[in-house]
Amino acid sequence: MSKITIIGSGNIGLSLAKGLVKSEQYLAADITLTRRNLVNLQEEAILGFQVSDNNAEAVLGAEIVVLAILPQQLRKVLEEVKDTVHVGQIVVSVVSGVSCSDIKKVLGADKLVVRAMPNTAIAIGQSMTCIATDNAADGEIKKVEQLFESVGAVVVIQEDLMTSATALCACGIAFFLRAIRAASQGGVEIGFHAHDALKMAVQTAKGAADLLLQTQNHPEGEIDKVTSPKGCTIAGLNEMEHNGFSSAFIKGIKLSAEKAGGLYNE
Repeated sequence: MSKITIIGSGNIGLSLAKGLVKSEQYLAADITLTRRNLVNLQEEAILGFQVSDNNAEAVLGAEIVVLAILPQQLRKVLEEVKDTVHVGQIVVSVVSGVSCSDIKKVLGADKLVVRAMPNTAIAIGQSMTCIATDNAADGEIKKVEQLFESVGAVVVIQEDLMTSATALCACGIAFFLRAIRAASQGGVEIGFHAHDALKMAVQTAKGAADLLLQTQNHPEGEIDKVTSPKGCTIAGLNEMEHNGFSSAFIKGIKLSAEKAGGLYNE
């Protein structure tokens, strides 16, 4: 079983660690979590995880090192671990807007780096994670795939698409959540109590997503099944489109992609 070190135990790092254990593919004792203040990892230590406030020491002995930190923290962390990260380890970066070559500039060109972009649904094992690399071998990429498949779905993409993946999947979860909130607000306006409207909107959204996942149909094919001539569904859809629903969604994704590409330099 691989030993894993996760540097930066915030939401994504902790969710990954707990998801790996929940999947029963990893033991808590084989996962080391780091944080500057160990007080914040007391609960995880009780659960059996190894904890450390020394990043350089924490990477020793790990087969996979996950960098789950903010872009502005990356340079400092890389400087801390550059002398202890060794050839043969897989360095997995979930840092937005940072290329494999950016990381190798500090760690060394001989190091193995794979980028991964999960989203916050990783906390319930339902992440959509995109993976990319510059020159890792298929077997090494497969190890990272298996890591994230234990906490959701995985797609391997070209590295130049990673900022786009950040916008569509990582930022995108907030966009879909906002759409659900809007649907529930609409429900309140037409007569439902807020808690009922939210439950109805959430389950309807889940049903729509599961329809596409299980049938592999195109969204428009399923929409056609709900819209009838002069019906109420097409009237509502057209009203939304007249007010820029699809256009606003697309523009938001594009702007998030532009922003994600510049995070490391800010």
